[in-house]
Amino acid sequence: MFGFLAQNVSLRDIARKLGRDHSTLSRELDRNSKYGRTYLPCVADRYAVRKALRQRFRAALKNPLVFVYIRERLRLGWSPEIIAGRLSIDNPDESITPETIYRYIYEKRQRREKLWKYLEQGHKKRRIKTGRSVQRVSRIKGAKSIDLRPKEVLGRKHSGHWETDNMEGVKTDTKVLSVTAEMATRMVLLSGLKNKKSITKAKVIITRLEKYPKEMTLSLTADNGPENTRHGLITRKLNMPVYFCHAYHSWEKGTVENRIKKIRRIFPKGESLKNVSEEKIKEVEYWINSTPMKCLDFKTPYEKMAEVMNNLNLNSGEASGALQD
Repeated sequence: MFGFLAQNVSLRDIARKLGRDHSTLSRELDRNSKYGRTYLPCVADRYAVRKALRQRFRAALKNPLVFVYIRERLRLGWSPEIIAGRLSIDNPDESITPETIYRYIYEKRQRREKLWKYLEQGHKKRRIKTGRSVQRVSRIKGAKSIDLRPKEVLGRKHSGHWETDNMEGVKTDTKVLSVTAEMATRMVLLSGLKNKKSITKAKVIITRLEKYPKEMTLSLTADNGPENTRHGLITRKLNMPVYFCHAYHSWEKGTVENRIKKIRRIFPKGESLKNVSEEKIKEVEYWINSTPMKCLDFKTPYEKMAEVMNNLNLNSGEASGALQD
């Protein structure tokens, strides 16, 4: 541009020759030719570098690849921890921390994007994790206390220990979802129940778990809800002891509670489950079991369960049958 200016070529002609808009050239001259100075390209470049260093905001999320990767996975329902962990697997040369993603989601410039809606809790503002007080009341008569459950179950080192609970949509609806989760692999079995009767719950659990080998049905943990009063039937059919949490101690079956929290993203509390089809339930089950988890070294529950089944030396037909059911 400097050479053309020295030849007294008009800005519009220079713009056409350079393939730029003439207003862009006009602003460039205005910025770097003030106070009677002559426009010099080297000086203008030095000013531009200095201004860039003084910028208050840097590019979001490192680079375009990471930027697109994170935003796409957020919209898939992945948590920032899962995204950060999986990024280095899918792109070995890239890395990011979950806190960086959270800050990006909640910074003022991103509020119009409303990316917080894709988080599991969907809070508009970041929250501080707090606890709550509970009290003990009587449990189901004849049930085995969770205190009698083998202590090694808590370590989640051995597969075959399951937790179960029901998930309601609207309290007045008869239809609920039965959620059963394996503690080590986080595998979820999701089934629709036409009513809240205990026999319906027991039959569904038996149907879903009887296809697994004995090594994978070592124990079941439930709460003190009336839907679990037929625990004896489960024990007889599957030779599987059923243990009961202390009343109002939902954290004692934290695996299934965590999975229900994720399911709530698809079926929010207060929305009726009456018209939810079996196909939709299977679709949600597949989505949960296909999502990588930090606690599984960013593998999916399906992948982790497949490893367990292979370690049990099952033939491919038995393994695939249990996973697909």
